Amino acid sequence: MKVIIAAAGTAGHINPGLSIANKIKEKNKDAEIIFIGTNRGLENDLVPRSGYKLKTIEAYGFSKSISITNFKNIIKTMKGFSQAKKIVEEFKPDIVIGTGGYICGAVITAGHKNKIPTLLHESNAYPGLAIRMLSKKVDTILVGFEEAKEKLSKAKNVVVTGTPTKMKGIKLTEEQKVQMRLSLNLKDNMPIVLAFGGSQGARVINNALIDIIKNKKYSNFQIIWAAGPEQYKIIKGKLEHENINIDNIDGVKIVPYIYNMEEVMNLADVIVSRSGAMTLTEIALARKTCNIYPTTKYVC
Repeated sequence: MKVIIAAAGTAGHINPGLSIANKIKEKNKDAEIIFIGTNRGLENDLVPRSGYKLKTIEAYGFSKSISITNFKNIIKTMKGFSQAKKIVEEFKPDIVIGTGGYICGAVITAGHKNKIPTLLHESNAYPGLAIRMLSKKVDTILVGFEEAKEKLSKAKNVVVTGTPTKMKGIKLTEEQKVQMRLSLNLKDNMPIVLAFGGSQGARVINNALIDIIKNKKYSNFQIIWAAGPEQYKIIKGKLEHENINIDNIDGVKIVPYIYNMEEVMNLADVIVSRSGAMTLTEIALARKTCNIYPTTKYVC
C-alpha cells in the first residue's frame, strides 16, 4: 500500500496526518508513506522526527487584499500544482490524504485528476477554506465534530471520526513525575501550570506570561511554557532586556515546542491554552477537568 499525506504549517494539521500514518503502519507495516508539505512549516521538524519522508512544494494561503506579495504567492502556488502532480505520478499512491490547510489544494487536485481515491480530514467544527473548496472533488471527508457536516453539504461522503492524535493513554507514576520535575528543574512540592497557545504560540498568552514572570507573580505555582518556535526568539530578547535569562528562571521552564505533550499534560495541575480542536481532543484524552471561558483561551 502506498500513501501520500498532505500536511503543512501548524501541528493542528501535521499531527493528525502523523496519527493517520502511524495507524496505517500499525495495520500494514509494509505500507509506504510520504508526506507533502512546504519548506517553511513545522512539518520540516515533525515529519522527519516521526520517521517519515517529506517532499516539499510551493504553497501559500491567499489574502483577500490586492498586493504584489499576494500576486507572487498565487504564482508560486500555481507552480506547486505541477510539483504535486509530478510527485503523485512518480510515487503512484493508492490513496491521497489531506489534513487541512492550503497544501491540500495542489495535492488533492493531483490525486483527483489521476483518478486516485482521495480523503480529507477536518478537525475543526467550522471547516477551513481548503476543505470547503475541495469538498466536491474528494471521495470522503472525515470530520472531528458533528457540526462540521452541515457546512459540507456538497461533499459526496462525510464521516464523523473525531480528531486523530498521537496520545497513547500514558499515565505517569509518582516516581516518573518526580523525575520529570527534576529534568525540568522544577520543585516537587508546588503545583505546575502548563501554558501554550498551539504549535505557533499565542501572543495574548505569551504577553500575559511575560508580565507574570517580569513581576514575579507566580510565587504559589510553577510554569511550563511552550511559546512557539518564532515567538520564543522574541520572548528571549524581551526577557534579556529585563536582565532575565530565559534558560535560568527559578520555577519556570520555557521551550519553543513540547514534543512529549501527553507526558507534560499528565504532569501539569492546570492547563492554560487556546481552544484549538487538537488541544481540546488531547486535553479530553488526558482526562483533565476543563472550564470554557467566552474568549479564545481555554483553561483546564
